Amino acid sequence: MPVKKKWFHKFADSATIPHTFMFTIRTLLEGKWPILILGGLTAAIVIWCPARWAWMVPAVLLAFTISFFRDPSVKIPADEKLIVAPATGKIVEIVPVGDTTRVAIFLSIFDVHVQRAPMAGTIQRVTYQAGKFLDVRDANASAQNEYRLLEIETADGFRVTVRQIAGLIARRIVGWAGEGATLAKGERLGMIRFGSRVELSVPAGVEIVAKVGEHAKGGETIVARRK
Repeated sequence: MPVKKKWFHKFADSATIPHTFMFTIRTLLEGKWPILILGGLTAAIVIWCPARWAWMVPAVLLAFTISFFRDPSVKIPADEKLIVAPATGKIVEIVPVGDTTRVAIFLSIFDVHVQRAPMAGTIQRVTYQAGKFLDVRDANASAQNEYRLLEIETADGFRVTVRQIAGLIARRIVGWAGEGATLAKGERLGMIRFGSRVELSVPAGVEIVAKVGEHAKGGETIVARRK
């Protein structure tokens, strides 16, 4: 099912702030309302509140919110056999699940929350499942929380899945690419707002080079290698 884009998404697709600033128009527009509200509140307190340091509370929250929507550039490995992390965060699990191996990444509120394609390919199917909003560190979160699942297939039929999972604080999963979209490795897939979990599943037998406890960088850190 293709992603329906609002006017500001279409504008953002072609408009990018230089990556020296670590932001893109698209991610900032995803956070437009909290940024505008906190910015307005900070300005109002500076102008009208007699308390000398009162403005600092909303100002700190504003700085954090803007930082959350950052989208820095990454160095994408060129080798087609290399599969990269779909998200930035701590690798918390590498386990066999049926005929696949699942690599789970926990995204804290301080991590970049943009998800990227782990390899070049075409999105064959997108599945959305409503669910709970458990803390993603809960063992039941993977199966019970709301998620968006993308199945990506290369030209030679190799397939992986990426699952964006909502969490206790992350209650909005944003998709920027839908069924039929052809992606380059490291291309942006979407984002999850405020703390979450992303799972990459690869066919069993694929060499996993990442380690549990490693901090991965989406689109850059090598997770696995095809034979």
